[in-house]
Amino acid sequence: MNTLSEEKIERWRYPRFFTENVSETAAVLSAEDSKHVSQVLRMRPGDIAVICDGKGTDYLGELESADGECVFRILESSPNEAEPSVHLRLFQAMPKGDKMDFIVQKAVECGACEVIPFISKRCVSRPDEKQLRKKTERWQRIAYEAAKQCGRGVIPRVGETVGFSDIPGMISPDNTGILFYECAEIPLREALPEFSRNIDIVIGSEGGFEPAEAERLIAAGLKCASLGKRILRCETAPIAAISVLMNMTGNM
Repeated sequence: MNTLSEEKIERWRYPRFFTENVSETAAVLSAEDSKHVSQVLRMRPGDIAVICDGKGTDYLGELESADGECVFRILESSPNEAEPSVHLRLFQAMPKGDKMDFIVQKAVECGACEVIPFISKRCVSRPDEKQLRKKTERWQRIAYEAAKQCGRGVIPRVGETVGFSDIPGMISPDNTGILFYECAEIPLREALPEFSRNIDIVIGSEGGFEPAEAERLIAAGLKCASLGKRILRCETAPIAAISVLMNMTGNM
């Protein structure tokens, strides 16, 4: 019977933080994370945490000081094991309400490396520029917290909201581009070439896509795929798609 080592189990119990201010000997947390360490977690010198540099390396650190900026003494380092071997980018049409909060959080947990919101013809939600700036900041914060919670080695990026017409030019011909469309007949397993390492997926809002929009993306080289016979909600579809793709590429 396979058993997990006590060391591996213990690592998942430790608090986790991201910082760029890390060396082979020490790591210094941001003011916000330092406040969380001292006032919320009430950690004391000698307590252990996992510090990630945001580039795929984890450091096991022992808290030396919790006065002001928290400083951790580095005990050891190792490659992060949670990052997928594929770079998956989600283009998500703007949904109503706070559904994007959920989509960003779960997309990060499932393995997406980037989320790019966009506005299509059937989007009901159309925030103005000021609202979008605030929303993007909140979504990036959600991505950060989700990355910490699930043990990611990088913090996935939430890009600025773009127009539907911008998408074809943003997807490289070298990437595998997949449009999930309610009228598609090709199953996902036939749309993903073997050894795909850069995957872009496009998913609509509550009303889906106009036929002309789907045709434009297909003409740009994206494959049109289905997630099955059931119609999924716009907040369910991206999570289902990412999970299936992660499983198909050996990352789930």
